[in-house]
Amino acid sequence: MPDFFKKPTMSRHLLFIYSLAVILLGVIWYYQWVFGIIMTILLVVSLYYTIETEKNLISETEEYISTLSYRVKKVGEEALLEMPIGIVLYSDDYVMEWTNPYMNQLTSEETLVGKSLNTLSENLIPLIKEENNEIWIKINDYDFQTLIRRQERLLYLFDRTKQTEIQNLYHNEQTVLAIIFLDNYEEITQAMDDTAKSHINSRVTTILNEWSIQNGIYLKRISSERFVAVLNQQILNLLEKTKFEILDEVRELISDNKNVPLTLSIGVGLGGVSLPNLGELAQSSLDLALGRGGDQVVIKDEAGKVRFYGGKTNPMEKRTRVRARVISHALKELVQDCDQVMIMGHKAPDMDSIGAAIGVLKVALANEVPGFVILDKQDIDTGVQRLIDEIREEEELWTHFISPEQALESVTRNTLIVVVDTHKPSLVAEGRLLGKTDRTVVIDHHRRGEEFIDKPTLVYMEPYASSTAELVTELLEYQPKNLKLNMLESTALLAGIIVDTKSFTLRTGSRTFDAASYLRSKGADTVLVQRFMKEDLDTFVKRSHLIENTMIYRNGVAISIGNPGETFGPVIIAQAADTLLTMSGIHASFVVSERDDNRIGISARSLGNVNVQIIMEKLNGGGHLTNAATQLDDTTIDDAVEQLKEIIDDYFDGEDSG
Repeated sequence: MPDFFKKPTMSRHLLFIYSLAVILLGVIWYYQWVFGIIMTILLVVSLYYTIETEKNLISETEEYISTLSYRVKKVGEEALLEMPIGIVLYSDDYVMEWTNPYMNQLTSEETLVGKSLNTLSENLIPLIKEENNEIWIKINDYDFQTLIRRQERLLYLFDRTKQTEIQNLYHNEQTVLAIIFLDNYEEITQAMDDTAKSHINSRVTTILNEWSIQNGIYLKRISSERFVAVLNQQILNLLEKTKFEILDEVRELISDNKNVPLTLSIGVGLGGVSLPNLGELAQSSLDLALGRGGDQVVIKDEAGKVRFYGGKTNPMEKRTRVRARVISHALKELVQDCDQVMIMGHKAPDMDSIGAAIGVLKVALANEVPGFVILDKQDIDTGVQRLIDEIREEEELWTHFISPEQALESVTRNTLIVVVDTHKPSLVAEGRLLGKTDRTVVIDHHRRGEEFIDKPTLVYMEPYASSTAELVTELLEYQPKNLKLNMLESTALLAGIIVDTKSFTLRTGSRTFDAASYLRSKGADTVLVQRFMKEDLDTFVKRSHLIENTMIYRNGVAISIGNPGETFGPVIIAQAADTLLTMSGIHASFVVSERDDNRIGISARSLGNVNVQIIMEKLNGGGHLTNAATQLDDTTIDDAVEQLKEIIDDYFDGEDSG
């Protein structure tokens, strides 16, 4: 025990002093006994007073310590029982063994002892199992920061509701910038007289002004087809809940003389960044919306995360001959400025990918620059294999086909990489090539997705085109006169157009027939195309077997589900979706099956009134409005079908409410 708590004794310093005094007193007694008596009496009195004083001091100190100990103990008990901090002791099986009284105030239960931790919050036990030392849970309307002491099986819950409210208030008041663009304003109004143009201007302005006033948005028109809007995060959240009904309202404006709907695209930038950076995010979002065909909203935050709304209409053809000529000349200059051209499409290439690659190869050769098509011979399906077999017969053309490994060995910093029929780096035939050179060209007809090749030199993306082969065919017309297409090369391009349009039935515009006519004039053989498209009996039987398990889900949507444990290739899954679309009463089809690569594949098709691209994007896929797909990892067919149904329900429910 420390000296402080021992019985009172005279201090060592006083004992030393009194010892000296006794010695001195003895000397005085020896020489002067009368003075010695007086000094002895004084010494005794002084000693008595000192001892009493020290006794009182020690007694008071002990009393103070005793009182303080009691107060500390009392405060500890009150802290444990009365302070607004939750304390929970739980057992190994996550049952509450003891709680302080504060916890009982949070629930309607008479006692929490003996009940599971999930009584407090449904996800509390899973969060504890995740090995986090700090978690956030919600109990009724209160937010709690929870500290976990696993060794003691103890939880401390701190009420952070006010803090959360302040954070939400700050978040809701953050500035959001939006750029609104009238997609086809110029096309609709160019042939109008001043009266008609003024009328449609007035209607558009009225609709947008009413929308902005109703939602508390500051709106400013900065050109005939462009507006700037300033709002906050809370307003944006409300607009997202309504799935931006303004898109539908503007689409209802029909030009009297063209019967063409006017559509709207909105690019939104948000996040805790400066206003200039918000403006850049908004412009980037608008570019993405327009690259995907317009008539939609794209929202991008400071982390680069993107959300899409709208895009339910089939994009109208907007590209012009002028643009095709400008892109063709730009491509020619890039080709002439490089030492070689390497062309690659997507993995598991289809007719469109191979045909477009051959077309770009002809551009390189016409400009007297070496060109090569990258092809993984182990990644080819049956239909494309027939085309490849024909190419093998033409030795001069086949010498320009190389493997991904050969491409990696011969690529240089001055090589021009041309990517066709895709814009996603994860889908190209050899992704490592993209980092080997600073010169990249992207030619694609798919709607632009969030994933995109980094810093391409030239981009020619037209979601209004039927196929990439159609785009490349138009570029060929503006190349040097010495460009010659033989029968097989023109047939490969025509095959790409025919396959992607389902024999000119889907996504077919006037420019599609112009491109087909040009290829036919160069000797394209339609009979040979049909031979490429033929299928064997085994494929037909497999596809029919897959179609057997088909149900009509809702609104003319068919879902075909493969049997667990039975795998199908991506081509058969896609063909099954195409076949379902030919059935009466089916407007959209989805085929779900296990694939050979242990993933779940979903192929989606529609006649245009259902945007399957949006549905597939919710499952991390993509594609086109009428043709899309995705692949899912670490899941089962049943789970994949349930996810698909939920997204389809959300799509149609949102459409109905809009």
